[in-house]
Amino acid sequence: MNTVLYLGCPSEERADTEKLLAAANVSVVWADNVNYALHELQRHDMPVLLDLSRGAAALQVAREIRSQRSSTLMFAVVDARHPDVTAEAVLAGMADVFARPLGGRRVANAIERERGYESPSGRLDPEKDDDLYSHSPAMRDVISLVARAATMRAGVTIRGEESTGRAMAARAIHGAHTRAAGAFVRVDCAALDADALDAELFGQAARSQNGDRQNSDRQNSDRQNSDRQNSDRLSRGLERVSRNSRVYEANGGTLHLEHIADATTRVQARLARVLRDREAHLVETNEAVSLDIRPIVSADPAFESAVQEGRVRDDLFRRISVIRIEMPPLRNRREDIPALANYFLRDICASLQVPPKTLARPALALISSLPWRGNARELYALLENIVTALAPGKNVGLEDVLAHVKLDGGSVVFNSGGTLKQARERFERDYIAAMLEQYHGRISDAAKALGIQRTNLYRKMRTLHVTRQHGM
Repeated sequence: MNTVLYLGCPSEERADTEKLLAAANVSVVWADNVNYALHELQRHDMPVLLDLSRGAAALQVAREIRSQRSSTLMFAVVDARHPDVTAEAVLAGMADVFARPLGGRRVANAIERERGYESPSGRLDPEKDDDLYSHSPAMRDVISLVARAATMRAGVTIRGEESTGRAMAARAIHGAHTRAAGAFVRVDCAALDADALDAELFGQAARSQNGDRQNSDRQNSDRQNSDRQNSDRLSRGLERVSRNSRVYEANGGTLHLEHIADATTRVQARLARVLRDREAHLVETNEAVSLDIRPIVSADPAFESAVQEGRVRDDLFRRISVIRIEMPPLRNRREDIPALANYFLRDICASLQVPPKTLARPALALISSLPWRGNARELYALLENIVTALAPGKNVGLEDVLAHVKLDGGSVVFNSGGTLKQARERFERDYIAAMLEQYHGRISDAAKALGIQRTNLYRKMRTLHVTRQHGM
């Protein structure tokens, strides 16, 4: 069992929090002040959960602990209604940031992940990753739908751009309800040709009901005649599956289908029948078997057009879209970027076997303001390029980010040409406008992100002819 020291948790939340953590095999040592916390850490080093509801005062506590115990693993707990605190937690050196309500498994996963980084091969396993960053209002809506879907066995369609976390949402739905039961089975329908996809889903030994049914019936007539009940079921048109099929493997668990619109009509019809009947004919035993499968489909924004154009069968669509979840692009959930960037940065450093890096405030502000058309994959690639190029012992500064991004056509625009002074002025003007856009024209928040006083920001805005409307 893991043990954590939880500093600053409100007393009225402790009983429920202790139950949530205990369910994930995490015990708690409570602390109300930094002196007691340091005393307990001296006796037994353990990860620290630090409640940041007190804002600046709590961050000062974090710095005090860090100054005396530089190697202690620290996590922040923030109120999801105040996502701007997340950036401050990242800048204070937190390993991860958890939004309320605190999930016990989320904490346990983070501790396991961070300890795994200490080994030479330690890094994220994307096939097991189901931690959805939910500091933004847009993602809180997603989390609510994921929680609802997890309590049901109904079909789910998760729609969004590439690399917006569709697969993570699917694993989160599965993991919240069926972790101890069935498997999570993923099939990319666009990665296989028609015959290979049919065999992958239903098994090599199974044949389409409309294909080899008559021949198969003749070959197995003796066995069918000896089992009247099974024969009756076959007459109802059950689909045939093999034990080596992905459909059979997903029994009791989740079948995650990607790019279902690329599957042939025949495959879609067979899937629809399996989901409708909730049973199939198992060719190895010549018997009918029950199938309890939760279908989850990941789809791109053009999925609705595919449905309207008839490339997705109506009978299948009805069974895979009882619950619909829209994954917002990263540019629409900027409050999640600081924690996500920190999460990726720690993984990249572990994979490259270099000490963990931190982001300077201007670097984090710029990263949070970029358009991220490639979503999380683009963010990860940028950070990987930056870390690879960093000199030993150096953390990530603004100049490191600027060396690896092309500021063209997003919130920040860079125009080449002119003197160095003119180029610097252009960048400052566009960068300040980007910060004002990110913070919806709030001068104090933008100034804090830029690392300057409000009066200095007002002066620069006048000098560079930037108005609040530039960023709104």
